[in-house]
Amino acid sequence: MTTATAPDTIETIAASAHQASAAATLDHETALRFITCGSVDDGKSTLIGRLLVDSRAVLSDQLAGVSRSGEADLAQLTDGLAAEREQGITIDVAWRYFATPARKFIIGDAPGHEQYTRNMVTAASQADCAVVLVDATKLDWRQPEPALLAQTRRHALLAHLLRVHSLVFAVNKLDAVAEPERAFSHIRAALARFAHEAGLSVAATVPISALKGWNVAAREPGWCGYDGPALLQLLERLPCTPADAQLPLALPVQWVEKTASASADTTQGRRVFWGRVAAGSVAPGMPVQVFPGGQSAQVAQVLDHARRPASAATGASAGVVLDREVDVSRGDWIVAAPVPALTADDDFDSPAATTAWPGQRELSATVAWLDDEPLAAGRVYWALHGHRWVKARVRRVAHRLNIHTLAQEAADTLEPGAIGHVELQLQEAIPAAAFTHARVPGSLILVDTASHRTAGAVLVR
Repeated sequence: MTTATAPDTIETIAASAHQASAAATLDHETALRFITCGSVDDGKSTLIGRLLVDSRAVLSDQLAGVSRSGEADLAQLTDGLAAEREQGITIDVAWRYFATPARKFIIGDAPGHEQYTRNMVTAASQADCAVVLVDATKLDWRQPEPALLAQTRRHALLAHLLRVHSLVFAVNKLDAVAEPERAFSHIRAALARFAHEAGLSVAATVPISALKGWNVAAREPGWCGYDGPALLQLLERLPCTPADAQLPLALPVQWVEKTASASADTTQGRRVFWGRVAAGSVAPGMPVQVFPGGQSAQVAQVLDHARRPASAATGASAGVVLDREVDVSRGDWIVAAPVPALTADDDFDSPAATTAWPGQRELSATVAWLDDEPLAAGRVYWALHGHRWVKARVRRVAHRLNIHTLAQEAADTLEPGAIGHVELQLQEAIPAAAFTHARVPGSLILVDTASHRTAGAVLVR
């Protein structure tokens, strides 16, 4: 099995984000993007198939196409690659769309294999909710707090690090154990302990049988001693991820378009700078600054996807026309103008203006290492921030997170699938911010300079 190169991975991320955004525009206020994740063969694809069937999002001929001997293999409704159908595993992220009378959903089926963690990270970075499946048959459920699988812990921790707004544990295959109520009680206790120690906020822990449909779309009252809502009913009530709308403007420029306006028109520039608003909002009349050039200008016009004059909020794609010609290229950022500092009347020294997104060349960051080759201090990688590529050197590995004990351990390298804290030095400054403060400015991708594989997901601390 070959590993996707960096350009393929980035295009996949962009395509997935575009599909999710297009569906979300149907009903931005109520559409919920969620993923199913967890360990291998925990029933993620089967759960999605069950949700699609029970919500009547599957046509009869589609259902007949995945049926054998009168039984429908629900997992094949999402396994679209030939390799997935042959091996019975999930490799790539499969996005599906369905709706209930109460809400629209965009659902992603993330792979459970450790070597495909990069695909899970891609899906989680766009999700409002992560449904982490736990296979009851794989755990020693007779113990009061059975040990959880490594991938269950890893995926829950990654969802938390990626600021997924809601986390739901779904304990699956309880129909296949001898004492489902006892098993659910013990597994729920183990999940609660893990969540408490890791600082995870869990929306709910639900017992389900994805194969039989129990507690998936409709409640199975009293089963496993659980009287809460079914999984789908719970998802209908969960909130979407709040946008970084209250922050100053930050817009990474993806494409520069030269317009056909007359050269004699001096009221505005002749180029449109297209991109997706990463933070804040943009509207005509706003003072802005170009990063890294530092040129100041004013927004003359904002265009939506249909080239209609508008304003744009966080997450919306927009074209920005400035009031004068400014040197802006793909990879640059259009950010809010610096705020002048207040000075006293007798103060002869003018203090520097406050920059909303100051450039940084040294970063302290959390890294989810996704490459097959370990991360080592001293190595140089390509870093992608917004649409800007810069060289990044790993100055040191501060520590590695032990996903079993949650202890921070001293380390010189990060093995594949590891999560750790590193210090990076960049060749050029970027307008980075803490990921907990701003998602897009606070995230980067590291790419191996030789193999061009996506090597790590970086979250600025």
